[in-house]
Amino acid sequence: MGILKFSVPEIFLGRNSMKYAGVCARRLGAKKIFFVSDPGLESTGWVDAVFDIFDHEKLKWVYYSDISSNPRDSQIEEGARLYEKHGCDVVFALGGGSPMDAAKGIALVTSNGGRVHDYEGANRIQKPLPPMVFMPSTASSGSDVSQFAIITDMERQVKMSIISRTLVPNVSIIDPTLLTTKPRDLIIAAAVDALSHAVEAHVSRLAFPLTEVHSLRAIELIMKYLPLTLEDNSLANLEQLSIAGTSAAMAFSNASLGIDHALAHTLGGVLDVLHGIIHPILLPSVMRYNLPKCVDKLAEIGKVMIGGSMGSPEATALAGIEALENYFKSLGVSTRLRDIVPERSKIPQICEMATFDSCLLSNPREADAEDMMSICHDAW
Repeated sequence: MGILKFSVPEIFLGRNSMKYAGVCARRLGAKKIFFVSDPGLESTGWVDAVFDIFDHEKLKWVYYSDISSNPRDSQIEEGARLYEKHGCDVVFALGGGSPMDAAKGIALVTSNGGRVHDYEGANRIQKPLPPMVFMPSTASSGSDVSQFAIITDMERQVKMSIISRTLVPNVSIIDPTLLTTKPRDLIIAAAVDALSHAVEAHVSRLAFPLTEVHSLRAIELIMKYLPLTLEDNSLANLEQLSIAGTSAAMAFSNASLGIDHALAHTLGGVLDVLHGIIHPILLPSVMRYNLPKCVDKLAEIGKVMIGGSMGSPEATALAGIEALENYFKSLGVSTRLRDIVPERSKIPQICEMATFDSCLLSNPREADAEDMMSICHDAW
């Protein structure tokens, strides 16, 4: 094993940890915070709660909430303009993946110039970003600890993947209390997103022992605690989902992802659908496609899924994939691609566009557009 790197922010995890938001921002030199969130968080009262925390610390802020569920390039440009106009110095994000990814894009453009499109791909950011403090309101996207930002290019209808160590926030404040206002469908979508992060990170070409520990633990926790949370939305259960989402994020941030996310990014860009609903459709088919190249890794996942081993690694892996399919069905989510793609004729275009996604580079088995079409047809 060669020299490997594992990047994470400083993490505050626990009930009511949001009270440290102002302290953390001030410690990073904040005099005027650029605060990014969205209307959904406003309606729950969490945005006002953060305003109160900033007031207590006597911090000034500029608030920006023009963020869609798949943050758009134009929203990044407008946010960067406001950041510079008001002379902000620290970026704070409250929300799911969309506000946090938007905040990263805004921080990127204000510090490095140009347009967010200039940084699509891996390791293209040259200058440091302003300090960032993130507080996730879902247990899923992992943007609060990851090296990824996903921004939609509206002209091309593509979700751009931007990957760089400089995108890892300085501080992540993970307070499971924020999950208490999430509706059932969003709790499911978030947990399934985190589960897909963990599965793809575990079989990634870039996986190594530090990421593997976190990916398997995340799978174990989500399989157990998502059903429990749907029965009893207690803080104890939500806390376990928060831990799972964070573990999955630490894994995929350092090991990257694969075909499932390459296709999900493209589908999300074309159809503008919620990211979390795509994985129950694609992930089992992607796992079957990858099986010849990562039998042992998928068998490790299978052991977690079924609670033991079958006669061989391949049998264990296949049993795990079948168990995952049944798990998704038990959640009452869509598990067929035809449920979200209006016309089968769109699949070739989607697969061709997905070949340019950076996540393909770390998938355990190489894939071209034709291979991804076979995955989509399997999932149809």
